[in-house]
Amino acid sequence: MTGKSINHVALTVRDLPGMAAFYETALGLTPLGGDGETRRLGAGEEMLLELRADPAATTRDPRQAGLFHTAFLLPERADLGRWLRHAVQSGLRLTGASDHGVSEAIYLDDPEGNGIEIYRDRPESEWKRDGDRVEMFTMRLDLNELSASGSGEWRGAPSGSRVGHVHLQVGELAPADEFFRETMGLTQSFEGPGGAWYGWNGYHHHLAGNVWNSRGAGPRDPKMTGLAELVVNDPDRAGETVTDPWGTLFRMA
Repeated sequence: MTGKSINHVALTVRDLPGMAAFYETALGLTPLGGDGETRRLGAGEEMLLELRADPAATTRDPRQAGLFHTAFLLPERADLGRWLRHAVQSGLRLTGASDHGVSEAIYLDDPEGNGIEIYRDRPESEWKRDGDRVEMFTMRLDLNELSASGSGEWRGAPSGSRVGHVHLQVGELAPADEFFRETMGLTQSFEGPGGAWYGWNGYHHHLAGNVWNSRGAGPRDPKMTGLAELVVNDPDRAGETVTDPWGTLFRMA
């Protein structure tokens, strides 16, 4: 897809070296620089994640608004199969795995409780559409078959990997819907109990919001660990910053 998309995600973390090591070893992200206060990580030359140190930050509250998960999109199914074998061999604790129709996804958490999705998209020609709606579902993913789909060893996140989407926790769906549509210019592509999904340019979703853990949540505590900033590729609005109704910061690049 061309046009607007997710550029990268910034997280506030308490243990900068430990968190950087996790993303490098577990996900295979490449160090792209930083200093004693920040680490930048990515695939190829593209930054996908920035870690910002704040040892005094309070531990994230999973009931607050903020990050549900950052979803890292791999270029090919074989890449996801190789990563799955790496995850098993490394003893990573996975929290879920699903076939969503448009994609195949595996879930886990980082050491500070931030949700992660690793996924691959099926070809867009296989997506089922009804106007703006893109059919998505959650079904069992055959991990053995997926693991066998890619030969060779996992050698880190391949060039072309990117942040495909970001799923947020919100306090209420109605104000989130207004923010996604009116402020961010997204189109709703799917909805389900307690959640809604939105995309640009016909993609199944770049952003989503749910109230599964955070219904009724108020403004985010800016001194907590977790999502610090979400950077969006939007050249027409480059440099502009906006916040959602719960204080989550979006910056256009």
